[in-house]
Parts: sequence; structure tokens; C-alpha cells
Amino acid sequence: MSTIGLLRTIFSHKILTSNVIQTPSLNKSPFIVGFFLNHDQVRTMSRVKRRTTHPPYWHVLKNPQKVDDKISADNLRFVREVIQENYKNKSPLKPSELQIEKSEWDPKTKRSGVIARNIGMQYMWEKDGKKVKCTVLHVLDNHVIRYIPPEEYVKTMIGSKFFKYKKPLGCLVVGAEARNPERFTKQYCNLFASVGLMPKKTLSRFIITPNAALPPCTPITAGHFVVGQAVDISGKTIDYGFQGVVKRWGFKGGPASHGATKFHRRGGTIGTGRDKARVWPGQKMPGHMGSERRFSRGLKIMRINMKYNVIYVKGTVPGATNTIVRIFDTVLPLRKLKEAPPHPTYFPPEDGTQPEEDIWDSSLHVFGSPSISV
Repeated sequence: MSTIGLLRTIFSHKILTSNVIQTPSLNKSPFIVGFFLNHDQVRTMSRVKRRTTHPPYWHVLKNPQKVDDKISADNLRFVREVIQENYKNKSPLKPSELQIEKSEWDPKTKRSGVIARNIGMQYMWEKDGKKVKCTVLHVLDNHVIRYIPPEEYVKTMIGSKFFKYKKPLGCLVVGAEARNPERFTKQYCNLFASVGLMPKKTLSRFIITPNAALPPCTPITAGHFVVGQAVDISGKTIDYGFQGVVKRWGFKGGPASHGATKFHRRGGTIGTGRDKARVWPGQKMPGHMGSERRFSRGLKIMRINMKYNVIYVKGTVPGATNTIVRIFDTVLPLRKLKEAPPHPTYFPPEDGTQPEEDIWDSSLHVFGSPSISV
């Protein structure tokens, strides 16, 4: 029995006397009240529980209700006019129209990431004939919603915990996939009304250094990264639900013959059999598999399509097809950028010239080019 449970048992049976703790009553003792009402002292969750299936608490609830009211054509037209008046899309913007402080890039600069959608896998071939498996990521219509300076972000609940023993950094809120404001609540739409953008379906926060800050309404495209760069990609893995130890942990299972009955996919013994005859915390057992937030680090960008904002990365990323992922500059020390990328982000040329539509890695074979030279 824990210490708290033992003390509660003692109080319930009135065994605690004034000789043990000199306090006349429970209500008049600040020590006892603070001890019992401190929620940090009571552990209601397992020590090895890692998963939270509910959405983050900082997300504003979206409107799940369906509007069944019959609206006339004139009223519907008026609603559309009000929406267009309140949410005027100011993008794409030219660099000259943005109030961006010019700053030099250095290896310690932490730039913003982008929100993308995993749209599938595709094979590509190198010049020596080697086949490369790539994941195709579509960078959605990313726009900056808000920038929080370090001195303000460190005062928030999340910032105070994250930067308790670190130098505080800024936070950039980025949204993707514009949607109809009628599908969201008024509180959620207010996040975008001051910016002049349509409400975004997906929001994400990126920790950045002050020299990589971007003003609101700035578009972020696939040109934010360069070919050959190593990136880190985060996403939520596939949710398999409750699974056994064979599928969840790769156990071998029991024998298939020689009289084995109902033991083919069991986990076997879970105890030690000697001292400490108990189940140790962290024992691999059946349970919920998947639905974890994971990082794939150091993936190389093999190709970028500037026309459709598509990025091809080498390898696989967490999550199934058609799921949302987030792309960052890698934190691996040996694969960080040595040269300056588009800083703080990429902007199309002001003279109106179109950039190169497809940018390939030097090791890849470009389809349509001659593959045999004599």
C-alpha cells in the first residue's frame, strides 16, 4: 500500500492521535490539506503509458453540427459576400510587400517547417540503375497565421515547460488547407479574421529562432527546402487497435504441434520465477498498437516539383496514405545544412520569371533524357 493510501486508512479509522501529528483538525492544518489536495502527488496513470488518443487541449473545438436551416438564395448570397469581405486572401505576396527584417543565415538558425500530406509512394531510379523508394509529399497551402516572440512564448504554459532550462525561442503558427468558415465555430474563425485568411483545417506550431520569423499571411511553398537536403518528418503512425504480442512486438509464439493447444500466439510467462516475483514495468504484453507520434530523421530530398508543390523524399514516413505530416530541417549534426537555404523562406522572383518546374537530385536519372551514351 502506498503512503497516501496508508494515511487515508489511518484517518478513516481515527487511529491518528495528537501524539503523532499535533493538529486539532484536518481543516485547520495547511500541511495536511496541501498534502491531500495536491493532485501532483497522486498518480492515476501507468508509468509506461505513452499514448494520448484525444486531440491536443489547445485546439479549439470545430463545429460538428450540420446546418439544416433553409436559407433563401438572397440570404445565401449575402452570407457569401460577408465571408469574402471578412476573409480576403492576401496571398501570394511579394517579398517587397512584406515587412521582413533582413538577417543572415547561420548554422544555428532554426527555420519554420511546413505541413504536407502523404499522397503515396513512388519508385525512382539512379543513374547506375539502382531503384530508390520515395514518399511523395504534397505541401498544402501553408500560410503563417501568427508569430509569438520568445519573451511572450516563454510565459505560456507550453513554453514555460519547454524552455525551463533552455534559452527561449519564438513560435510560428502555420495553417494549411483553407475551408469554408461555416464549418467552424466563431471562436476558431476569430484566429484567422485578423489575418484576413480563410480558416485553415490544420494548424501547427513550429519553434524558430527570431531571425527566421515571418509576418502573418506569408505563404510557404515546397521551395522552402532544397534538393539534396536532409529533413525530419513527423506524423502519427497507423492505428491497429488492440493487438497481441506476435503482431505488436514480433514474438515467435508457441509451438504448432506436439500437443500444443491454444498456445500458438501466446506470449508465455511474464514473471521472473525467482526474486521479485512480480511483473516488471514495461513488460511487452498485448495492447493498443500504433497511433503514436513518431519522427523519421535524416530523409534525403530527391526531387521537388515547384509547379504542384510536391516533395519526393527517400524512404518512408510515419502514417498511412492521405495523412498529415510535418517537415522540418533535420537536427542530425552530421546531416545539417552547410550552405544557406532559402532564408527565412522561398519567394518567387519579383520579375515574374517562372522557376524551374522540376528539380532533380544529381544522382537520379531524369526521365526523357538519354540513358545510353556512345
